[in-house]
Amino acid sequence: MQTIEQALDKLNSSKFRGSFRLSQKDIKYIREKGLDTVRSHAADFVRERLAPSHIPNDGRQTPMRGHPVFVAQHATACCCRGCLCKWYRVPPHTQLSPSQQEKIVNLIMAWIEVQLDRAGYDN
Repeated sequence: MQTIEQALDKLNSSKFRGSFRLSQKDIKYIREKGLDTVRSHAADFVRERLAPSHIPNDGRQTPMRGHPVFVAQHATACCCRGCLCKWYRVPPHTQLSPSQQEKIVNLIMAWIEVQLDRAGYDN
C-alpha cells in the first residue's frame, strides 16, 4: 500500500493530474470557510457521489471547478469510480467502506494542503 506522499508524487508525475492547481477563488473560499469545513465537504462529496456501489452518472459526477474539493478530486484521481479503479485498484460497483472513504478524504485534503503551502497560505 502506498503512502499519501507516494500517491501525490505519482499523481504529480501525470501530465493531466499534475496540471491541477487551486485558483485564487478556491484559496479565498478555504480561507473564509476553514479547512475543517472543507474536509467536511470532502467527506460529504465522497460519501454521496463516490461511495455508492451504483452511480448513475459515473464519470461525470464531479465538476472540474466550483469548489476546491472538486479540483482536488480530479488532481488526485478520486473523481469517479473509473479513476479510482485505474489509479488505486478500487473495484467498481462495490460500496466504499468508511475506511476507504476516509483514506480518499485524507488524500484530497493532503493535496489541498500542499497547494495551500505552495500559495503561501498561512493557517
